[in-house]
Amino acid sequence: MTLSAPYLTDPKFKALLAVARLDKPVGTLLLLWPTLAALWIAAEGWPGWHLLLVFLLGTFLTRSAGCVINDIADRKFDPFVERTQNRPLAQGIITVRTALIWMSVLLGLAAVLVLTTNVLTIALAAVGACFAGLYPFMKRVTHLPQLVLGLAFSMGIPMAFTAVTGALSEAAGLLFLANLVWVVAYDTEYAMVDRAEDLVIGVKSTAILFGDLDRFIIGVLQALFVLLLWQVGGHLAFSAVYQGLLAVIAGLLCYQQFLIRDQSREGSFAAFKNNQWVGGTLFVAVLIELGAMS
Repeated sequence: MTLSAPYLTDPKFKALLAVARLDKPVGTLLLLWPTLAALWIAAEGWPGWHLLLVFLLGTFLTRSAGCVINDIADRKFDPFVERTQNRPLAQGIITVRTALIWMSVLLGLAAVLVLTTNVLTIALAAVGACFAGLYPFMKRVTHLPQLVLGLAFSMGIPMAFTAVTGALSEAAGLLFLANLVWVVAYDTEYAMVDRAEDLVIGVKSTAILFGDLDRFIIGVLQALFVLLLWQVGGHLAFSAVYQGLLAVIAGLLCYQQFLIRDQSREGSFAAFKNNQWVGGTLFVAVLIELGAMS
């Protein structure tokens, strides 16, 4: 006798997975790698199973909840954008009420995790959640929503430090700034995919703000990102191995410049996705310096 799971093929169940991007892990990895790097740096090595699971699962849950609120906010715009027109809320497969309940479940589980840390980490988590909630609505009022996303995606870094040490440090500040400029750079690449439709429907972004200077400004941000990571390594007295892996990161960023050379949708999206390898390389560099289980 075989057990069946009809809910797995239910359109509404599949829609819940899709609206939380559970089928698209790139965004989670972009959030996860620098957060784990910060966790290792703060702990000067292995952070222990408790904090590792808190930040692994918390990153997964909060990113998914952020995607849900983004789709709720954009449900009237998404049908007019090629990349997003098949999203569940845009197609009416699930209701806003269902999406809000799903988001509440995800946030509730994340809250349970962060409550096992300390007061300062909990406060920083609340700030990060506010930035994540504001991000999709900032597209209506400013050309800098990517900056708000950068703040949201960087909050895991100070949270990692406060969870481990109860305080922030210069390394935390440098890594936070590095991640912030990196997020603005890669989310501008992401916004370049939708720029033509966004101009028509009135959604604002750095891709629209930068215009023909997009590649140049992204390049400046990427260079600043590498410089700040180099300063992190210098501050922590990391070895030449770390610097060598920073060269790999620089090479990946140069490849992204090649991908966006003609500002095409396909090239811009490929450049955005390439950033998961940038983040992964950073985490590997930190692991090599501090040890995976030491």
